[in-house]
Amino acid sequence: MTTNLIEKIEFEDFGSYVRARFMNVFYFDIEKELFEKKKGNERKMLFMLSTGMENLRNGLTNHHTFYISSDSGIPLIGSNSFGIVDRNTSIIEVKPITGCNLNCIFCSVGEGVSTAKVNDFVVEAEYLADEFARLAEFKDCAVEANINPHGEPLLYSDLDILIKGISSVRNVKAISINTNGTLLSKEMIDKLCKAGLTRFNISLNAVEPKTAVKLAGSSYNVAHVTAMAEYIAKNSSAELLIAPVFVPGVNDKELPGLIELAKNLKARISIQNFLNYRLGRNPVRQMPFEKFYAVLKELEGKHKIQLIGGDFGITRTKPLPKPFRKGETVRAVIACNGRYKDERIAVAGNRSIMMQNCIKTTGSQVRVRITRNKHNIFYGKCV
Repeated sequence: MTTNLIEKIEFEDFGSYVRARFMNVFYFDIEKELFEKKKGNERKMLFMLSTGMENLRNGLTNHHTFYISSDSGIPLIGSNSFGIVDRNTSIIEVKPITGCNLNCIFCSVGEGVSTAKVNDFVVEAEYLADEFARLAEFKDCAVEANINPHGEPLLYSDLDILIKGISSVRNVKAISINTNGTLLSKEMIDKLCKAGLTRFNISLNAVEPKTAVKLAGSSYNVAHVTAMAEYIAKNSSAELLIAPVFVPGVNDKELPGLIELAKNLKARISIQNFLNYRLGRNPVRQMPFEKFYAVLKELEGKHKIQLIGGDFGITRTKPLPKPFRKGETVRAVIACNGRYKDERIAVAGNRSIMMQNCIKTTGSQVRVRITRNKHNIFYGKCV
């Protein structure tokens, strides 16, 4: 642990123990007597806090949380849960955190306060920005950084640091963020724009409060989210994109209101088709795309707005080389537990490999058969 990391920790006295809060959302507890003995000695304090970080928990989900820093030995490419995902386009996905303050009934990754997942991740901002820069330099073309974690990015307290780091990369043309908007404030909007954010993608799925709450699966202040959207549109340097998910039978009647809101704010709107995913929440069956586009076509005619297509400037780019082929067996080391029970993160070839149905302990050397390598996202099985 470094002094820089200590600066991210605040302490609260709970009587018999001291709670160490890390990056606002995460915490671990220290016995009061032990804390008092160590706090005057920087070396001993560092050791105590390093040990405490091994027991880090997410304050929203109470999940055990792994802090992935440049010293962790865990690569940021390979997992779809954290780090960086490159789908061979000019948009690079950046995932600094897991966990969400909502329980959306349609969540494609089953994220939220109530979830089957047992572990969370939070990534060091400087490590993430540096690795992003390496990939952007490799692509050698104009790129967009899309901050799109499995969860709510505004829970990440170092968001402005991450954005500043990414904005310094020479070929970054845009930095966008996908957010549910509930944690936005005027001050935060200003801060993120100053850091270099160029677009807010707000997943506003209804304007009627009861429907909005139903979709969120938890309390949800739609008036606050729409007010923040208005502030972005009228008072910030960033672009606003309203990105509702169309959940058939749930928010059909909300689409006209969302379209008119976007028109009034002179914002973009991009309606997404709800899709069924094996690990997501699936309250309904997905609508066939032919029917979905027919709905959008009808809405286009009624509201005089383009909903199909649109230029987001996405281009194909040269693919990042994959160190492993599907079906190949490689030697790897278990770095930490994964998000689900009996899931592990293994490391080999400067890639993280997600291994399901694995009970090996951290530090174990394993032989892994690669079962998936699409977009440099790796899954494997012990052999």
